[in-house]
Amino acid sequence: MTAIEPTAEARPRGTRLPRRARRNQLLGAAQEVFVAHGYHAAAMDDIADRAGVSKPVLYQHFPGKLELYLALLDQHCEELLQAVRTALASTTDNKQRVGATMDAYFAYVEDEGGAFRLVFESDLTNEPEVRDRVDKVNLDCAKEVCEVISEDTKLPPDQAMLLAVGLCGMAQITARYWLSAGQSVPRDAATKLISSLSWRGIAGFPMQ
Repeated sequence: MTAIEPTAEARPRGTRLPRRARRNQLLGAAQEVFVAHGYHAAAMDDIADRAGVSKPVLYQHFPGKLELYLALLDQHCEELLQAVRTALASTTDNKQRVGATMDAYFAYVEDEGGAFRLVFESDLTNEPEVRDRVDKVNLDCAKEVCEVISEDTKLPPDQAMLLAVGLCGMAQITARYWLSAGQSVPRDAATKLISSLSWRGIAGFPMQ
């Protein structure tokens, strides 16, 4: 996951930064505020204070709270998709692919920045632009898995996609439950359990 830039507690107000560095700093501060309070309770004043900048500086980079939230959502949706792609490309052994993909979801929710809450637990899903992004990343991740299933089995595309959606859904839901339950099962053991369950199911389909 992208590292959070130092916020107001670490960076004094008025420090001049290059535009890109400032934008990253603002996104880091916004992430902390949105994750802690949700979209509706978060205020641009809080984000500016957290970043150690004036509110006009914040508005120079983001015209409003929604635009700031969407920028964060775009960033973290892309990170999830890239994590799934990396997992699938990490090996040609399909059993190991399942394990790597499951672990990608567990690692995503375990990240201390809590960005997964913006993607999977947003309090703004009634906003079409948010809903579209969340639906798209879920679909895009499933498409990546579907491509592997389609290549390695005789299943038609619609059936392969249904399996892919099921596998990604299992990964997401179990990873979130694992985190909320206090991670009492170590991550490697948790991913092994869910990977075994998934592999015993998907391995039963005929190979080409």
